[in-house]
Amino acid sequence: MSFKEGDFVLLVAGDRRYVKRLSKDFSLNLKDRLLKLEDVVGRNPGEVVKGFCLLHPTLEDVILLGFDRKTQIVYPKDSFYIAFKLDLSREKRLLEFGVGSGASTAVFSRLAGEVWAYEVREEFYRLARKNWEKFDLCKNVRLENVDFSVVDLEYGYFDAVFVDVKDPLPYLDKVWKVMKPGGAFSCLLPTTNQVSSLLRDMESLFCHVEVVELLKRPYKVNPDRLRPQDLMTAHTGYLVFARKRI
Repeated sequence: MSFKEGDFVLLVAGDRRYVKRLSKDFSLNLKDRLLKLEDVVGRNPGEVVKGFCLLHPTLEDVILLGFDRKTQIVYPKDSFYIAFKLDLSREKRLLEFGVGSGASTAVFSRLAGEVWAYEVREEFYRLARKNWEKFDLCKNVRLENVDFSVVDLEYGYFDAVFVDVKDPLPYLDKVWKVMKPGGAFSCLLPTTNQVSSLLRDMESLFCHVEVVELLKRPYKVNPDRLRPQDLMTAHTGYLVFARKRI
């Protein structure tokens, strides 16, 4: 489908990537190449105009290049894997708290039937909503600006849970209660001592516990000098996975 005014477009020029909305005042200037709205509207994905390859952005592009953020996001390399490990599907209901900019929620929303999300900080709550509304995402997400500890939920209500807060330990018992038996749990933590503390508290509540760290190593795509890029997004967090035992 050709691009029209109001669409988002992914612009690729060498190793540069941009996600932009095709508004009336759209323009992009790179090394004396000026791209304007009339250069893009009516063109098809895959066409190259003034050195820019025009593409429809994927969800990963939107998150990495289009989302506003005030803290480190859960990177797609982690969130897509988390969604896979939680075994999300349209028949399942997910609980998430510690939403931040809403990047991980956008991934989970694509796969889960419902996402119930809680963010205690109002600035992050507003930021997540702004990001989702900008890209028309997360229609199946119920987001509330409240601490999960004060939320009243049914026992065994959720198929899966993802937690991304500074200290998940005070919430662990309540998380266990609102999960279905055998339900999938995941948590992201930045340091090993936090993981150790969490593992000790999980022993009587969960089974099939795993700890994973994912490293993404991109390469320079030059066929004559193929080698790793000088910089990489290495450690972003430790992922803990488990299943509820009864």
